[in-house]
Amino acid sequence: MKNKILIFVLAAATMVFVCCKKEGKEGQTSIAAADASNIDLKEIREITKEAYIYGFPIVDNSRIQYAYFVDKQNPEYKAPWNKIRNVPRVFTSEDKAVQTPNSDTPYSWIGLDLRSEPIVFVIPPIEKNRYWSLQLIDLYTFNFAYLGSRTTGNNGGVYMLSGPNWKGEKPKGIDKVIPCETEIALGIIRTQLFNPGDLKNVEAIQKKYDVKTLSAFLGKAAPVQAKPIDFIKPLSPEEQKKSLEFFNNLNFALQFCPVNASEKDLRARFAKIGVQEGKAFNPDSLSADVKNAMNEGIKDAWLEIAELKKRIVTGELSSGDAFGTREFLKNNYLFRMSGAFLGIYGNSIEEAVYPSYYVDSNGEKLNGKNKYTFKLPPGQLPPVNSFWSLTMYDQPASLLVANRLNRYLLNSTMLVQFKKDADGGFTFYIQADSPGKDKESNWLPAPKGDFALIMRLYWPKEEALNGSWKHPKLIKN
Repeated sequence: MKNKILIFVLAAATMVFVCCKKEGKEGQTSIAAADASNIDLKEIREITKEAYIYGFPIVDNSRIQYAYFVDKQNPEYKAPWNKIRNVPRVFTSEDKAVQTPNSDTPYSWIGLDLRSEPIVFVIPPIEKNRYWSLQLIDLYTFNFAYLGSRTTGNNGGVYMLSGPNWKGEKPKGIDKVIPCETEIALGIIRTQLFNPGDLKNVEAIQKKYDVKTLSAFLGKAAPVQAKPIDFIKPLSPEEQKKSLEFFNNLNFALQFCPVNASEKDLRARFAKIGVQEGKAFNPDSLSADVKNAMNEGIKDAWLEIAELKKRIVTGELSSGDAFGTREFLKNNYLFRMSGAFLGIYGNSIEEAVYPSYYVDSNGEKLNGKNKYTFKLPPGQLPPVNSFWSLTMYDQPASLLVANRLNRYLLNSTMLVQFKKDADGGFTFYIQADSPGKDKESNWLPAPKGDFALIMRLYWPKEEALNGSWKHPKLIKN
């Protein structure tokens, strides 16, 4: 059954990457070529919409990766490619690179450049009751593989990630080889934090995560290295929504995405308007009519996303529809774009589900001028094998909300500090101002304006996956 729970999160996470020109790919493809061909303005508009929907996750992913692994002056910078960066803290309102970030689990980040050789992950044993996961995301934003408590357990292991050009047998000492279809990818490790006093334990685990090239793991000489990528500066999130330079960024990134067999005809269709891997795209070379047609195509794409979001708000669609492998999504590019736009790097449904609240029980938009209650009846906590949380985000930015308690969420590890109702359940207060000192233990501060709430159920049980469990309603008082 389809899980009717709304979804889209972070976990967090984030990036824009832009790529270099490969030799032999230089020069300009202008849509001037489209002007001179039989392609008409209507078709240009249609192809533009398709290419934009297809490319948005790639471009936004690249934007974040540029901030994390390329731009050393960016406050969000993590580390060079293929070097792990452990962050022994959770996301706060000061983190602004990625929308709907997870503030439950400290992160470890690694930008993966697989052009020269595979990368090996060495995972230490982790205590049985602590959740951890390594989410592997390709440049398209497909969640192509997972390691972690759910999939491989907590006993540790050695895993190799190979790029599309690697050929060979599984090397000695490697437990499993995981192929990636793009040359650039992202690894996100989430390590559960039980409480603030547990941070040193998480930090100790993070220090044991080891990432190295295959040659370094085997103690052999490194192969000839690929040329450094000459990145271009990405567009801002707002520019991505309307600038035709979007397609130059897309062409740049597509160099690292070998054409999938299922997309051969589609990529040939995109080439009609100058969207092609490794080619420069210059909007200034376009006629006014072509520019207008392409701009209208971008607007058409956002209209489709707006319609899709309505289905998300009503619960008709869930994160299970937007995040996963290529095989699972069946090349549904609109769903893939919605996932990237509403919560890039969200988990696949088997790893986490995200009941989401954009409206209250009456269907009215959530706003901090109102007061709301959220009740978990006795014996009806969210069904998980690991843990659950409820996180506050402002709208439309979808960032964590600064408040005097420095509290961005409520979660299952906080149960001991929540006050119980007389019946043994829990009532939480969702509002901008304090509900009173006696109720602040159960208060999740809201902003003064519009907001949204995202639940996260990590390693959900079957009743959360099949829809038999219904997430509680948000009641306006």
